[in-house]
Amino acid sequence: MTYNLVFTQSAQKEWQSLDNTVKTAFKKKLTKVLEMPHIEKNRLSGYAGFRYKIKLRTVGYRLLYEVIDDTVTVEVIAIGKRDTIYNR
Repeated sequence: MTYNLVFTQSAQKEWQSLDNTVKTAFKKKLTKVLEMPHIEKNRLSGYAGFRYKIKLRTVGYRLLYEVIDDTVTVEVIAIGKRDTIYNR
């Protein structure tokens, strides 16, 4: 089953400001996540619910998402550099 992808308003703004190469790399990883969103090694500890991350090590960006099984949705919460993304 493929999950639907939605962005929070703030994540949408962050997405639009990204470089095209970063967007392309995230799109490739998000395609896999939509097929199987519960990837235990990417799960964030210390957060309620099913929150996960996607890392782009080469450019230092991370994308945080939450899986909502009731509505079969993956919601992108935040996108940014590691040093600032967890402070939101």
